[in-house]
Amino acid sequence: MATKPKTTKTTKPAAKKPAKKKAAAAAAKHPTRQQQADRYAEAAREKTEARRADADGLAGTIAGRAGDWSLDVQSSELMEKQKYFWNPLMDYYFRMEIEGWELLPPPPALIVGIHSGAPFVWDAWTVGVQWWRHFGQDRILHGTAHDALMAMPGVGSYFRRMGVLPAAADSIAGALAAGRDVALWPGGEIDSLRLWTERDKAILGGRTGFIRMAINAGVPIVPVATVGGPDSMPVLVRGRRIAKLMQLDRIARLKLFPIAISAPWGIAPAALPEIPLPTKIRTAFQPPVELDRDPEKANDKAYVDAKYEEVRQSIQRGMDTLARRRAFPIFG
Repeated sequence: MATKPKTTKTTKPAAKKPAKKKAAAAAAKHPTRQQQADRYAEAAREKTEARRADADGLAGTIAGRAGDWSLDVQSSELMEKQKYFWNPLMDYYFRMEIEGWELLPPPPALIVGIHSGAPFVWDAWTVGVQWWRHFGQDRILHGTAHDALMAMPGVGSYFRRMGVLPAAADSIAGALAAGRDVALWPGGEIDSLRLWTERDKAILGGRTGFIRMAINAGVPIVPVATVGGPDSMPVLVRGRRIAKLMQLDRIARLKLFPIAISAPWGIAPAALPEIPLPTKIRTAFQPPVELDRDPEKANDKAYVDAKYEEVRQSIQRGMDTLARRRAFPIFG
């Protein structure tokens, strides 16, 4: 009786994942800095647009006007033409000294500092102009400004042509994803309108969002120390109660209505356009603060707070060093 030949059961090899799917899976688990920055920029854009859409009344108008930004509006021709104004102003009126260029990491980086003398923060503008003088078109720095300033007719247009962006997550994240450096002043009006008696104090307002932003964008933070700016418009009174009575926080996200010494007004509201007093500004870039690129760290309060304090202390140490060089209590 014939027997059936034994058959060997063969298993089909497992289907291989397409190369594109494998790459996508790997990117999801271990994204490159650029991939992470792009994702964060897109998420920030959606969230910020939703917030602006929910705003109504005057606040909605301001948010809508401030949200009209682009990375391509900056005019190199305007920057070049203005050197005849800015160069003498920095070299002879503010007698500006700036140092620490060698400490800057490769772009992009988040440049974080303090500023003073709102509405026209001279110590912040001088950093941006000095950056242009040093790098030109080779390395673009975008400054940031409050929505109330970005929404003002004329002023907002000028700021945009100077490369200034609204101080919002979508614009900052978008610039970092594009490989641009961004200068951010987290303390906002609390910092820029601090009392003259606190002129040498690093005030970031307890706002830790810039730490989470740097983590999510995968960029280092460069602290910037500066002294002398508050002498351009010494603030005498913060005016927190006045701002509350006028409901400025609800209308324009402003919690202060300070009174300052300014030219040509004398003692007057600091919101008025002013001619800066001839102070001496000293500025120094500090060593970069590196952050963990894991997005989970952005939700780790202890880690975020520790890095915030590291940045603040770095700025304060730099300010202490610069303040010791002051020759005169005022303008020196």
